[in-house]
Amino acid sequence: MGVPAFFRWLSRKYPAIIVSCVEEKPKECNGIKIPIDSSKPNPNEVEFDNLYLDMNGIIHPCTHPEDKPAPKNEDEMMVAIFEYIDRLFNIVRPRRLLYMAIDGVAPRAKMNQQRSRRFRASKEGVETAEEKQRIRQEILEKGGYLPPEEIKERFDSNCITPGTEFMDNLAKCLRYYIADRLNNDPGWKNVAVILSDASAPGEGEHKIMDYIRRQRAQPNHDPNTHHCLCGADADLIMLGLATHEPNFTIIREEFKPNKPKPCALCNQFGHEVKDCQGLPKEKQGEHDQFADCPPGSEQEFIFIRLCVLREYLERELTMASLPFTFDVERSIDDWVFMCFFVGNDFLPHLPSLEIREGAIDRLVNIYKNVVHKTGGYLTENGYVNLQRVQMIMLSVGEVEDNIFKKRKDDEENFRRRQKDKRKRMKREQHSMPGGQFTPQPLGRGNRGSHQPINNPRHAAFEMRMQDRQSTTPSASPNTSFTSDGSPSPAGGIKRKAEDSDSEPEPEDNIRLWEAGWKQRYYKNKFDVDVSDKNFRRKVVQSYVEGLCWVLRYYYQGCASWKWYYPFHYAPFASDFEGIADMPSDFEKGTKPFRPLEQLMGVFPAASGNFLPPTWRNLMTDPESSIIDFYPEDFAIDLNGKKYAWQGVALLPFVDERRLRAALAEVYPDLTPEEIRRNSLGGDVLFVGKQHQLHDFILEQYKSGEKEAVGLPPELCHGIQGKLARNDNPVLPDETLHSPVPMLRDLTQNSAISINFKDPQFQEDFIFKAEVLSGAKKPPPVLKPGDWEKTNNDGRPWRPQLGFNRDRRQVHLDQSSFRTLGHAMSRNRGHSGSGVYSNIAPPGAYNQGNTYRPLLGRPQQIPKLLSNIGPQDSWQGPTPLFQHPPQRFDRNSGATPLLAWNRMPHSQGQPYQQNQYQRPGGPMNYPQRPNDRRERGRQGYGRPYPLPPSGRYNWN
Repeated sequence: MGVPAFFRWLSRKYPAIIVSCVEEKPKECNGIKIPIDSSKPNPNEVEFDNLYLDMNGIIHPCTHPEDKPAPKNEDEMMVAIFEYIDRLFNIVRPRRLLYMAIDGVAPRAKMNQQRSRRFRASKEGVETAEEKQRIRQEILEKGGYLPPEEIKERFDSNCITPGTEFMDNLAKCLRYYIADRLNNDPGWKNVAVILSDASAPGEGEHKIMDYIRRQRAQPNHDPNTHHCLCGADADLIMLGLATHEPNFTIIREEFKPNKPKPCALCNQFGHEVKDCQGLPKEKQGEHDQFADCPPGSEQEFIFIRLCVLREYLERELTMASLPFTFDVERSIDDWVFMCFFVGNDFLPHLPSLEIREGAIDRLVNIYKNVVHKTGGYLTENGYVNLQRVQMIMLSVGEVEDNIFKKRKDDEENFRRRQKDKRKRMKREQHSMPGGQFTPQPLGRGNRGSHQPINNPRHAAFEMRMQDRQSTTPSASPNTSFTSDGSPSPAGGIKRKAEDSDSEPEPEDNIRLWEAGWKQRYYKNKFDVDVSDKNFRRKVVQSYVEGLCWVLRYYYQGCASWKWYYPFHYAPFASDFEGIADMPSDFEKGTKPFRPLEQLMGVFPAASGNFLPPTWRNLMTDPESSIIDFYPEDFAIDLNGKKYAWQGVALLPFVDERRLRAALAEVYPDLTPEEIRRNSLGGDVLFVGKQHQLHDFILEQYKSGEKEAVGLPPELCHGIQGKLARNDNPVLPDETLHSPVPMLRDLTQNSAISINFKDPQFQEDFIFKAEVLSGAKKPPPVLKPGDWEKTNNDGRPWRPQLGFNRDRRQVHLDQSSFRTLGHAMSRNRGHSGSGVYSNIAPPGAYNQGNTYRPLLGRPQQIPKLLSNIGPQDSWQGPTPLFQHPPQRFDRNSGATPLLAWNRMPHSQGQPYQQNQYQRPGGPMNYPQRPNDRRERGRQGYGRPYPLPPSGRYNWN
């Protein structure tokens, strides 16, 4: 959900909801990685039943990561996705179900945001490439040094949209991956896997919620199922609360702000592209190539415990002396509804409600004051009581003027503090000694390179003179002088604009802090006069419809695939007058777009290479009837914000009737393959040979029955639905060919797949938003100290490790550090002068695949496995991910070449001087190659050929 800073606000206000994940790392012995046995108990001391993956939150960081080099081709992307899923599975270890949901065709209300994102991405990509090329040319003309520009495939992230060849290939790769894991991983043997790929309509997270709602309505559903949902979007928290499941946890990557990123030109850290000077990087030490990479750069995961959030909300929302019975579940539903006002994917937020200004707290306080007058709650089972909402909104409208004035005062105070801070930093710069007296950082290990100070008296005199000159104002052409030659006090020095301490602020024509703000807002944003009450009511009515649609979407499913909010801006809270009688019904029986139709609705012309040629021409042909849908350039209204990504993209809305009329003329041009990709699909269920459902599904194929049959709930942990034969199934004893050339085919497959359909209900059926009977409330987690923002005897709050709050974390006291100081060599540092020149890289630096065994390891076997018994070792067959394909290096005779291994064939001896003695034995660190490009060329699969039909742009 589009709520910037929502998770940050939530984690600061309710810190105990966060739990750090305990992750078991794969062990390595003699260069061979030993896979994690996920069938063992979860090290987080909690057992999850179902794991749901919002796959788009995995696909994007794996295909175009921000903190490491991007994959070179689609094969590497697929491998990265496989490894990401493996890591999540090993952390969560579900015992019943794994549900993988990829975003399909979205409702029309969501397509507006998708359109804005893709147009922005295309525009920013072109501008970034042009700016990068311009700076590169300038640096080279000045004689600067830059590494040669690699000719590689330019990945357009817009292809991560239903209907493209990329998404079709991803679905094939995931089918192979699921079958491989069901065959080879013991942790998967009793798990049913449901894959909902991009052909199934609906957003990934809402397909997951729809599955949970429909299973909850079945008599065989276990009300104490422990759910775990993976995703980084803020709306997952709302969706988890909307299920009213007592055991619901979210897992996501831990957000670490201000992570360093390398320059896109020279690949060095410490500056951006615009500040690049083209200076070559000087190697300083044996391991200096790791100096710019912070140790332990692998992304960590955290759990968000919604049961603890429910405890917080129950305490905060409890109200005494109500004229009606207090119900914590209904209060939580109202809290979810009020969060919609600060922003979501379907509606712009109200101008007076900013989450950074405590908008949700303000709404909650108003809600608690007004709810006594409303006579009941704002929502029920996903339906809104508009008369009660009107009372809340009008109460917000009464303080709108004060909110705008306080916002302006806070902004001015912030700018004043920043200006003072810059002045203070300039003053402190002059007090820092330079030259021979420059302070040297500790821990560089370069004691031998320090030189004694030469002529200290003269050096001190030069420092004093330099400091005196820097504090004395220098004369300028605009300075007037007296008769004795000294600067005149009356003579002013005109400071240039670029020397100003204050940054240029975007022009704000609305000025919400001044009188007449409503008139200026409607005139600038909507080009109407504030006296036009009919237009204002139309805007408010559309916004109210949006609130009803969004809440229904979260609690009941998509109320209409055609509805959308037809404006770029929201009304004011004070305009919500007379909304009680506004209609909130939606057209029934609407259908989603087809995949290629959605591409035409959300893609810019620059991404038209993912479309059929005749469809693509509609975006660029001046005679096209819909050419106005695809502007080459568009304005971005900052709307009071500072950065472009926070602004509003002023794109024209797509007229569905005109779009369908134009596409009707080019539909006959589709090839059979494009027709297949343009069709809507469904979910597919996979099980392994050990699963109880395996034989039942196999009988359906042997009998030749084409009619859908009911899924026996007793064979699949109470899951119900309909099973139908798949046209392209995964069947036992049939070879499953690998869509990734670097991976082997499954020649001894025992997994099976079949189409799966959720239980169906009448269109007017209402799913109850309540805790099911038989559900056991989790034991309370919060203690009195958790209600404060700090605990641990006043120390800053830190998330606990795992779900057991009594777990004692390992730490070292000062005596242990002294012992380490005596044990470690004191003669380090003679080989180099870099920060990490004498320290061997830790294991976290190995950012390769978990299935890429390292070559060139020492022959001696570390005693890492001395304490591991037979019952602790992984008993299943080695997955095919870890088998090298049958390829051999021409230059090495019969030595097999591991295609997934990015390390070179020959590596030096490991760093022997710094060995960290662990209980199991010494850990030796292998040296990594100095040439990254050489490492990437050797032993990594096939050279990727040119893609067909111009799917990508080549630089």
